[in-house]
Amino acid sequence: MSIRLDLARDSGLTLSDALSVLLPTPAQDLSDLPRTTEMVQPFKPFHDHFADQGFRCAHASDARCDDVILFLPRAKTQARGFLHQACQRASGRVVVDGAKTDGIDSLLKEVRKRVPVEGPISKAHGKIFWFAADAQAFSDWAMSDMALVGGYRTVPGVFSSDGIDPASELLIAAMPDRPGGRIADLGAGWGYLSSRLLEREGVYSIDLVEADHAALECARHNVSDPRARFHWADALRWAAPEPEDTVVMNPPFHTSRAADPALGRGFIAAAARALAPNGQLWMVANRHLPYEAALEAHFNRFEELGGDARFKIFNASRPRRRVGAS
Repeated sequence: MSIRLDLARDSGLTLSDALSVLLPTPAQDLSDLPRTTEMVQPFKPFHDHFADQGFRCAHASDARCDDVILFLPRAKTQARGFLHQACQRASGRVVVDGAKTDGIDSLLKEVRKRVPVEGPISKAHGKIFWFAADAQAFSDWAMSDMALVGGYRTVPGVFSSDGIDPASELLIAAMPDRPGGRIADLGAGWGYLSSRLLEREGVYSIDLVEADHAALECARHNVSDPRARFHWADALRWAAPEPEDTVVMNPPFHTSRAADPALGRGFIAAAARALAPNGQLWMVANRHLPYEAALEAHFNRFEELGGDARFKIFNASRPRRRVGAS
């Protein structure tokens, strides 16, 4: 069991079997919860983690339930929105668990101004607290519909939700006027790179692969071209429907606060698998991240093509292996 949730239950918190858990991650061991528990997780790798354990899983839900556990996300607006959603759905308790670095202390102060709070319990650099669900107390915290940012639609919590990512702008500026016929955009986010590539010559299909369901829904609004195909998938495991001529990507380098260059290396391996024998990869990355060895391992040729003080752009071609690369 998640350590703080375990302590809360030892302190008298009782939970119904009609339970929904919002934004659980593999960092929380929830294996002793009933398999009737609904896990709501829009991030595909985490969603699949709990599905593999036999839980009912969804990327979103508005179904009524007795109790809700919310694992706090980092984005403040997103956290408030999910807490409002929890109160709309629950007839019993709402439990909130989060790390100090994700803003649990400030959220607790705000919640205490609106409803009586039980707990809180502090442990492992975080807190857990709970309260009786109140459908009206947090009505002003409801997440609004998609917002327009530079002409594109985004929502709180997705990558680069408040503007076009400068690394992606650098990458699209470096790419050729004819980027390729079949293109895959790995980690497509809300669709900036794909929308710009579809403005160029010779593109007849583009696969947008994105693990965050909320970001992918934004991409559906931002990329309405019929040549676009949308895949809610973990890019590290996604299989291209046919060999791609080009892969473009601005890969993530963390799923938590800690940087994890292995994630970017996994994207490079996935790009090599997706490409045709003469295909090419266009990639932008933070300058300090060491991706050169992975590019050399998976491609016969690669070069750095400029960038700036913060970001570097790579072009790689002729993947060494298309099956079984890792």
